[in-house]
Amino acid sequence: MTTAFTASPLFERVERSRRRKPRVRDEFITLAHGGGGKAMHELIEGLFLDYFNNPLLAPLEDQAVFDLAGDGRPSRLAFTTDSYVITPLFFPGGDIGRLAVSGTVNDLAMSGARPLYLSAGFIIEEGFPVADLRRILESMRAAAVEAGVQIVTGDTKVVQRGCADKLFINTAGIGIIEHDARISAANARIGDKIILSGMMGDHGATILLARGELGLETEIQSDAAPLWSLVQAMLGVTTEIHALRDPTRGGVAATLNEIARSSEVCLQLDEQALPVREEVKGACEILGLDPLYIANEGLLVAVVGAEVAEELVARMREHPLGRAARIIGAARAEPPGIVVLNTTFGGTRIVDLLVGEQLPRIC
Repeated sequence: MTTAFTASPLFERVERSRRRKPRVRDEFITLAHGGGGKAMHELIEGLFLDYFNNPLLAPLEDQAVFDLAGDGRPSRLAFTTDSYVITPLFFPGGDIGRLAVSGTVNDLAMSGARPLYLSAGFIIEEGFPVADLRRILESMRAAAVEAGVQIVTGDTKVVQRGCADKLFINTAGIGIIEHDARISAANARIGDKIILSGMMGDHGATILLARGELGLETEIQSDAAPLWSLVQAMLGVTTEIHALRDPTRGGVAATLNEIARSSEVCLQLDEQALPVREEVKGACEILGLDPLYIANEGLLVAVVGAEVAEELVARMREHPLGRAARIIGAARAEPPGIVVLNTTFGGTRIVDLLVGEQLPRIC
C-alpha cells in the first residue's frame, strides 16, 4: 500500500464533480434510483434533502444518532428504518424475514448502538400463501432472538392482487450507544486502516443464482446476519473505530465512496487483499460484474486507527462473523473524496459510484 501518485486531470475532474450539488434531471423514477449508485445519491441529496433537511438527517448516515436526557444523565440513542422488497423471498442462507431483521439491526450497529427494539410493517398481496407467511415470521423471530432484540410494534396492510409483488416488509429500530466512540462516515482520518470483515458479494451472487437466470448450481449462500455481536466484540478491543458501514446496495465500492466523500480523504485499496469466493468471481465474470459493487448483508467495513488495526483484526477473526477479516487498504490525503484501487498489474484506477442498477430487488 505504498504506491504514490500525483493528482491527474482525471482525479481533479472527479473531485470537482463530487463537490457540485446533485440535481435530479430525470422525469420518472427508475430502478437505478434504488441501486446504491449515482442515481440514488442524486435522488436523496438532490430531492429528499431539499424537503426534509435537518441537522440529524444531513449527515446521511444509515441511522440518526441523538441525545436523550434521562435519569439525570444524557443517553445517546440511534434510530433507523429500512424496507425490503427482495425477489425471490426465499433463498439459500435466508429469506426476506431474516433480511429485514438483520438489515435494521446492522444499521443500528454501524453507529455502535446496541439494538433494543424493532417495528415490523407488512404489505401483503392478496393471494399470498399463509404457509409462506408463517415461515417468514418464524425466520424473523429466530433472527430477533439471535440479535437480542424484540419486535414490539407493527402494522399489516393487504393490497389487491397485482398491486404488490407478494410481500414487502418495513422494519424500524432503536438502539442505545453505551460507549464514548464517535462513529461516523465523516470521521475517517489520514493514516487509518480499512478493514473488511469477510468475503465480498455472497448475498448479491446468491440472489442472482437463486433467480435461475444463469443456470448455475453452487453451494454459495447469502451472508445475511445481524452484526451487533461482532461490533460489540470490536468495541471491546478499542473505541478507535472511526467509521463503520455495512456494504449493502452498491457493495463495498459504494460504501467506501460515501466514507471518502464524507471524510474528504482518499481511500486506497489493495486489489490483492480483496476477499472474494471463486463462485462469486465466476458469476460476476459471466455477467461482466465487479464484486466490489455486489451487495452484502452480513459484512461490515471499518475504518480504524492504524495503531489498533492488527489487534482488531485478530479479535474479529475469533468471532464467527469475522473469521475472514482482513486489512484491505488505508486512508490517504490525496486525492480527497475518492476511492482508488492498486491493481494486481501495478496500476491505479478510480473506484467510482455506479451510474445504473446492476442487480435490482436484492434486498
